[in-house]
Amino acid sequence: MSRVGKYPVTVPAGVDITIVEQVLTAKGKLGVLSMPLSVEIEALVEPGKVTVKPANDGKRARMMWGTTRALVNNLVTGVSKGYSVGLEINGVGYRAAVQGKILNLQLGYSHDINFEIPDDVKITCEKPTSITITGADKQRVGAIAAKIRSYRGPEPYKGKGVKYATETIRRKEGKKK
Repeated sequence: MSRVGKYPVTVPAGVDITIVEQVLTAKGKLGVLSMPLSVEIEALVEPGKVTVKPANDGKRARMMWGTTRALVNNLVTGVSKGYSVGLEINGVGYRAAVQGKILNLQLGYSHDINFEIPDDVKITCEKPTSITITGADKQRVGAIAAKIRSYRGPEPYKGKGVKYATETIRRKEGKKK
């Protein structure tokens, strides 16, 4: 029995959930998100909550039960509150700036990296060394943060590079004489 799947997803005020032909759609103040539901899963929309349960006793249905419930919860949270990921830039001369729809990154290479900001995500730079990525889709926000981090990941000797704000870098000791 799924520990996650047996709890209903609470739907806050201002969020509308509809299911049409195995596609669940969530509409809220931050936009509209939808996801296809597996044929092994039944979702019931009730006032103030969404309940997910397996359609049969198969192994795949039980596996998809908790996963589907978590994805539905991510959709509801995304359209009501949104998701945010913070990145920090460490290193001499390393900085970032938003210029229109372009994120300009200077990460110690011979050239600047120009990252085009997608329409469904908002990127801001409060300081030249911090980047905040916000959006309604949790997977999309995380993927864009990982893409920006991949341009210059943090290195363990001096800690230079782009890291998540919540991440701690395990530092290594340098070479000894």
